[in-house]
Amino acid sequence: MNRPPRVSPVAVAPISDDNDTVEFCGTCAFSSACMAQGYDKAALRDLHVLVEHVGPFHAGTMLFREGDAFNAIAAVRAGTVKTSMVDGHGREQVLGFYLPGEVIGLNGIHDDHYPCDAVALDTVTLCRFSFPQIATLATRMPGLQQHLFKLLSADIGKAAVRAGDFSADERMAAFLVSLSRRYAARGYSATRLHLPMPRADIANYLGLAAETVSRVLRRFQQENLINVDRREMEILDMARMTTLAAPVLRG
Repeated sequence: MNRPPRVSPVAVAPISDDNDTVEFCGTCAFSSACMAQGYDKAALRDLHVLVEHVGPFHAGTMLFREGDAFNAIAAVRAGTVKTSMVDGHGREQVLGFYLPGEVIGLNGIHDDHYPCDAVALDTVTLCRFSFPQIATLATRMPGLQQHLFKLLSADIGKAAVRAGDFSADERMAAFLVSLSRRYAARGYSATRLHLPMPRADIANYLGLAAETVSRVLRRFQQENLINVDRREMEILDMARMTTLAAPVLRG
């Protein structure tokens, strides 16, 4: 299969480029841990933590490739990122979708190489963290290391929707409820969802045929669970959707 071009070098800017030297931007993946320890951005700068704002990257841009040397993790500041692997026969396996405030690259920690590709699904900007510096900072900031572990745990938890012997309806409901919760946690609407990923990617991620995904979404709409307008979706009956998703999400 054809793969997107690798990202070219881009200019970077310091963390202060959001014009606030104290408050964290709303999508900072580490703000809760840092604020819990009483650190603001000025204090972090004093500790020489370099956070680079990079982008924008246009849809289709490869942010890193499987096998690239691991040296940084990145929080999505805007846009959506897809991670995937390609097997020896050229078949893609979609591993996940990352929203603003979520972190890509965590799965590169173990082997010091990224084990997957990451590609921008729309216009993406990132906050890139040097992992050696974050690891060093964790020894000086109680709670930051725990927050890194939580991020790793959340990353692993996203795979639950693809595992187990679940029906197509249960998988799709779990995917939508999970997206809803993740958007809500970042201050967006829990019921009005933007789906930047194509249906084929959703199907691949869920281990379903693209036709099955379209059929399930059609049935959900007919049953007044959702309303779909291209890539914009409204969940009309969250209670029923959550009940349908419960076997996958376990609550």
